[in-house]
Amino acid sequence: MSEYEHAPAAARDAAKATRRGFFGVAAAGLAGVMVAPGIRLIEVARAAGADGPTAGASPKVRWGLLIDTTKCASGCTDCVDACNAENGLDPRPTPTSAQWIRKVEIKEIKTGRVSSAPVMCQHCASPPCVDVCPTGASFKRADGIVLVDRHICIGCRYCMMACPYKARSFVHEPLTDQKPDVPRGKGCVESCTLCVHRIDAGGTTTACAEACTKAGHGAILFGDLNDPDSAISKRLREVASVQLRADLRLDPGVRYQGITS
Repeated sequence: MSEYEHAPAAARDAAKATRRGFFGVAAAGLAGVMVAPGIRLIEVARAAGADGPTAGASPKVRWGLLIDTTKCASGCTDCVDACNAENGLDPRPTPTSAQWIRKVEIKEIKTGRVSSAPVMCQHCASPPCVDVCPTGASFKRADGIVLVDRHICIGCRYCMMACPYKARSFVHEPLTDQKPDVPRGKGCVESCTLCVHRIDAGGTTTACAEACTKAGHGAILFGDLNDPDSAISKRLREVASVQLRADLRLDPGVRYQGITS
């Protein structure tokens, strides 16, 4: 057994904090590295820690989704298809393909009622994926969006094991014909970004919410959870909603209407 394992718990925690701080500073130095000529994944350096400043991100904002399961049709994949097209994911996924949204059936034990709902990265206020990442690649922006910096992701997949929503995927296959705004990388972990490239360009909604609205379902609403006058905040005041696995106290930014916790 190593000296580290023999050390008191307080000493081990301090060592972990120091190591995380070191990697965070290292990440800041790498933040400007280009994926390809003219393409940058993370445009500004981040200080050590999960909530460092990022271009386009304001701590006054918290982006999130409200999903109405009473309007989400079983068998409909409009949101999944839109996500795949927007982010350059495989339109015909294989068992090892990355998947940022998956449709699931949720059965209420007491009533037996079955609801269909999309599940993606929940963009937690206290994301466990960020806590376990040894390099600082997993991080939370000031506006609540949880992302992966592919420049420093080492593919250890600790974040995948820590996520209670199984929302992250590992990229196994070589990638070609990538979207300029959404660069990806083999050997990295990735998940829903709430279409951060759209948000930072001044967009007002995500690809999944847009597709759901165009299809006439209206089951996905995107907006600023911190703005009391936003459509999503007004709806949340009017209807009952839950956070998946609220008992874990992660405070997800994705809320669900029409199901019980």
